[in-house]
Amino acid sequence: MAIVCRSQAEIDKMRRSGHIVRQVLEELRSMVKPTVTTMDLEKTAERRIKEFGAKPAFKGYYDYPCVLCTSVNEEIVHGIPSAKRILKDGDIVSIDCGVVLEGYYGDAAITVAVGDSVSPERKKLMEVTEQSLYKGIEQAKIGNSISDIGAAVQAYVEANGFSVVREFVGHGIGTKLHEEPQVPNFRSRGADTRLREGMVLAIEPMVNTGRPEARVLDDRWTAVTADGSSSAHFEHCVAVTKNGPLILTQ
Repeated sequence: MAIVCRSQAEIDKMRRSGHIVRQVLEELRSMVKPTVTTMDLEKTAERRIKEFGAKPAFKGYYDYPCVLCTSVNEEIVHGIPSAKRILKDGDIVSIDCGVVLEGYYGDAAITVAVGDSVSPERKKLMEVTEQSLYKGIEQAKIGNSISDIGAAVQAYVEANGFSVVREFVGHGIGTKLHEEPQVPNFRSRGADTRLREGMVLAIEPMVNTGRPEARVLDDRWTAVTADGSSSAHFEHCVAVTKNGPLILTQ
């Protein structure tokens, strides 16, 4: 599939989608506390997306059952919301949300501390993962390459003693949730893609306190760290413009 470069009008539409995603995520962030379930977050997100006049991007995508992915502690991505998953003091929860509005997609993720007892290691993990996202975004400039983004993320993460997940990567985004090119969070070998004006990328580091390996649970969705270590996930959609990277999910 060819890489599509978006017009200014298209990027403006994606900003509207991205703005909805950001508002939903900020509302969910304020809800996160001990005793809340991941299904409570799901129900709020579903209601708010509808109120904004958008549609959820994830629900029904390859038969995924929910509008959010909610991944707790050792869960990396694609955790399925459940009324049985009660958040506890000291947990961290990654919340990934996507919407489609007027045919254009927005997608972003945050990781949130639950309560006041989150360990220093998990706090540092969240801080480093979020900062690594911005290190990657800085490289989303015309003339740079996809591998420049991944190399910047990897260098920052590993300098802070953590590891980058390899099995899951970022992606192009536009009139589909996942478009070309793939956007690894590590320095990739082999064919590389030059960044051109109008490309829109979902950059999304997934970072572990332990080793980088992942495995998928029997539900066929939830990816967890192979060694049981903690994981965090942050994501923004970013347009490559002549004025530098433009974050669409602010």
